[in-house]
Amino acid sequence: MKDNYYASRYTWNKDRTTVWKEIVRFLAKFISQQATVLDIGAGYCDFINNVTATNRMALDYSPDFMEYAAEGVKTIQTPVTNMVGVENNSVDVVFASNLFEHLSDEELVQTMKEVKRVLKQGGRLILMQPNYRLAYKTYFDDPTHKKVFSDESLRAFLVSHGFMIELSKPRFLPFSLKSRPSLIPPHRLIVRAYLNSPIKPFAGQMLFVSKKI
Repeated sequence: MKDNYYASRYTWNKDRTTVWKEIVRFLAKFISQQATVLDIGAGYCDFINNVTATNRMALDYSPDFMEYAAEGVKTIQTPVTNMVGVENNSVDVVFASNLFEHLSDEELVQTMKEVKRVLKQGGRLILMQPNYRLAYKTYFDDPTHKKVFSDESLRAFLVSHGFMIELSKPRFLPFSLKSRPSLIPPHRLIVRAYLNSPIKPFAGQMLFVSKKI
């Protein structure tokens, strides 16, 4: 990607494909194959490319992200604060990974308005985020981080915006896949075992599945 952030902090990593296939497998019970799924801040489309669903959409501000979308994924180039091109009450699942920490308070408010606008009643918002409580030492190594979320503050944030928590995992994944050697070797069975294990060494990211009420 030509975007400076993608060139410096969020570079392409082939290991992510193995990890994301297993993340999607883990989340499959929350995503119907008949669903309309929207991946916001889609980046390299790692999540949406691996989802099986009737309608798949990827949204990102970068003009270059579209080249990474798989066949059948509708791409929408726009900021998450203004999801033009996505109809009201049309989406079953909104997914975001490592997005909300990059938004200001004002941007978060507007993004949540847009998420609630596009989600159907009972639709799900699935978030993967760095957990500051676990990753405070390296959290601000990324200078674009504007907002701090721990598992407790993210829970409160979602509830305050009218979402019911279905699943919360304060420890879900390591903070970053950039560490070498990898904290999770990129083999599908090892990744699968890690995601399902109650013991999560080096965990720094959390997972929340919530429902619009």
